[in-house]
Amino acid sequence: MAPNGKTALITGAGKNIGRACALGLAEDGFNVVINGSSDKAACDGVAKDAAKFGVKTLVIMGDVGKADECKRIAGEAIEAFGAVDALLNNAALRPNKPFLEMSDADWDRVINVDMNAAIWLSRACLPGMVKKGWGRIVNFAGMNAIHGHAGRAPVSVAKHGIWGLSKALAMEFGPKGITTNTISPGPIAPDVEEKNASAEARAATLARVPLGRVGKPVEVAAAARLLVSEAGAYINGQMIAVNGGGAT
Repeated sequence: MAPNGKTALITGAGKNIGRACALGLAEDGFNVVINGSSDKAACDGVAKDAAKFGVKTLVIMGDVGKADECKRIAGEAIEAFGAVDALLNNAALRPNKPFLEMSDADWDRVINVDMNAAIWLSRACLPGMVKKGWGRIVNFAGMNAIHGHAGRAPVSVAKHGIWGLSKALAMEFGPKGITTNTISPGPIAPDVEEKNASAEARAATLARVPLGRVGKPVEVAAAARLLVSEAGAYINGQMIAVNGGGAT
């Protein structure tokens, strides 16, 4: 597909779902801004692969858990391309720590990366979308957005917040031609195969999925590609679960 002149910013784009989204949107003609926090080599690899679709790419490393970094990341993307037309807030932390052992700093770090980053980046990118009368914001939630998770209290709180943010922005900016939606992935490889996950835990996860398998990053990216496309223009304020039919 030929470049469409629009630009997408994807956070946490160096691997897994973020990588699949960046490559999928590049295939759909979007210039892609690839953000990561630490592994620049991985982000550069995504940029190289995305460029094969004939679009422009830009790697911007930065910690989205900090407000000033979000402002800088968005600013550099806007300076390079004129605007961010599609914002995909994918970066997240999912630490396991008992609630009573969690410090204020532990809590704030997860809230900042998993929720506040979407607020800060949306605030930075929305003016350009409003000016154009067109924009797409896709936030990522997950199983923790609907179910509680022992040891992941701040993740559950943040992902509930993401869902609320999406609904609020959908109402406020829908009249301006901007849609905001949430994707809730189920168990996705390789995340579900984390080295610290036992075989029993993985089996229990699969038992809750009617399709009997974990999902693939490209299957989550397919939903994101729909939401940012013209074909998805009437989907607004929704949570789309990509979970094989499981309870997420």
